[in-house]
Amino acid sequence: MILDRYFARRFAYIFGAIFGIFAIILTFLGLADNLRRYGGDAGSFGDILDLALLDAPSGVYQILPLIMIIASISMFLGLSRSSELVVTRAAGRSGLRLLLAPLIVSVLIGAIGVAVMNPVVAATSRAFESKVATLRGGGSVLSLSSSGLWLRQGDDSGQTVIHAARTNLSGTTLWDATFLTFAPDGMPQSRIKADIAVLNNGAWTLNGVKTWPLNTADTPEAAATVSATASISSSLTADQIRNNFGTPSSISIWDLPAFIQRLQSAGFSAQRHIVWLQMELSQPLFLGAMMLIGAAFTMRPQRGGKVGLNVMSAILLAFTIYFIRNFAQILGENGDVPAALAAWAPPLAAAGVALGILLQREDG
Repeated sequence: MILDRYFARRFAYIFGAIFGIFAIILTFLGLADNLRRYGGDAGSFGDILDLALLDAPSGVYQILPLIMIIASISMFLGLSRSSELVVTRAAGRSGLRLLLAPLIVSVLIGAIGVAVMNPVVAATSRAFESKVATLRGGGSVLSLSSSGLWLRQGDDSGQTVIHAARTNLSGTTLWDATFLTFAPDGMPQSRIKADIAVLNNGAWTLNGVKTWPLNTADTPEAAATVSATASISSSLTADQIRNNFGTPSSISIWDLPAFIQRLQSAGFSAQRHIVWLQMELSQPLFLGAMMLIGAAFTMRPQRGGKVGLNVMSAILLAFTIYFIRNFAQILGENGDVPAALAAWAPPLAAAGVALGILLQREDG
């Protein structure tokens, strides 16, 4: 038990140190990149620093597997060079048994990352996008809530707020749609309700239309008109509507199931968000597999030039599995494989490969 606590503390310390180093590096890189993009008249140095600090958590979270493999290699190389592994084995502790404490720590780090860091990254990502939109003078055109879909479009002639009960996968066909038009000074002009609204050729084509004028002295209902079809010009495109959902990483894992439900209720495909949810849930297992891969190549006594070869082999194998995981994620998002299979198969395969190497190299 004392040895387990020692190995657990040492691994946690090494991981924390490497995590901090990468966080500082990514913050400075983000600062330089944002100075190039938004410096000058677009924003002050304080705004650019805020952007770098808001973007850093997302970057660090994405490279957690890399941090884990480096921490594992660093720890076991250090234990091997100090002969602590030899002493541990001489005391009767098998090589596989001493991996238990670092493995538990790595899985806990993954669980904490998903439960705590994921919501932090989601919040900072939204704040980053909002600040960028402010610096660029733009904003999101879409919002999804339990009451349905909300859109906003506008030009020099005024703004239009659109609400719909549901839509098609591309967001270009709305059912039970309501259009509220506003003049450039912000005063309401009209309320238009349509059974179906279709976006094509820069305009909404409405069917089953009823219009209430809001800029007259008459009662809106008394002045309302009914028509079979109507047309409203639009500055929106299908790509704008789809892109304004944002990435799944900008949604906290605690809110993601409800968001997926709202997406499906509104008529959109939630496949990308379902795959992301499964990928996040499998993160602790994946980080545990990365730790085992680092240990598999570096926990044996290192002789001569084999140190560099073993380190390179561990990193190459880790990157290979990482890219396979990303490829599986793409397949899952495209619907070629089930979401659960795309998310859980690579970590399970990585853990199996690492255990196979350990069993082949260790005498138990």
